[in-house]
Amino acid sequence: MTARNAMNLDANVQSDGANTSDDVVRVAEAALPTRFGQFRTVVFRVRGHSTEIAALLHDEGTKAAPLVRLHSECLTGDTFGSLRCDCGEQLDAALQLVAETRHGILLYLRQEGRGIGLANKVRAYALQDRGLDTVDANIALGLPVDGRDYKAAAAVLRFLGVSELRLLTNNPAKADALERHGLHVIELVSLAIRPNPNNAGYLATKVSRMGHLMQPRGGDEQAEPEPDPQ
Repeated sequence: MTARNAMNLDANVQSDGANTSDDVVRVAEAALPTRFGQFRTVVFRVRGHSTEIAALLHDEGTKAAPLVRLHSECLTGDTFGSLRCDCGEQLDAALQLVAETRHGILLYLRQEGRGIGLANKVRAYALQDRGLDTVDANIALGLPVDGRDYKAAAAVLRFLGVSELRLLTNNPAKADALERHGLHVIELVSLAIRPNPNNAGYLATKVSRMGHLMQPRGGDEQAEPEPDPQ
């Protein structure tokens, strides 16, 4: 771990050895070599938040604002390789970019199906098979179009010493949420994936009805390198 990581995680220590703040507890940490590069993985619990948050950290000691990805869990896309969404490809691209940047953070958030849960997401899929789009399917089920909350993610970022960041997303609502929780988003970095025949309608709906900003990435495109303050 770099000196910066150690400083950021060197909060009060409970008798069980977990670093804590008033709201955040660091419960476990280890090196995590991946096919994308080397990370530190840290598991957090946040007061009032029912699930753990996993962070993947890459830090070469720069003072530049980190490149941050808030990735909501998608079992079907992240694990099963579903072509109905772009989630798995976004996760892979985000890990690659975080590994390549000098200071990057990926938070993996247990907010399946934009916060409606796995079973409800599959129910929404069934309605989409009958012609509804992703927005109208959720509404038909009496569910929020996007039920995610980023308060806990913001708390973890503050715990890690982050006050301003470059956010890796196509969804400006994520930036707005972090701003409401006291963080400053200095840049939105696109993470759009080229559509396939199975998800083209879904991605178009995210643009037309959910305010996403889609700039499809080619296989060799990367985020702009962050500035390196002296």
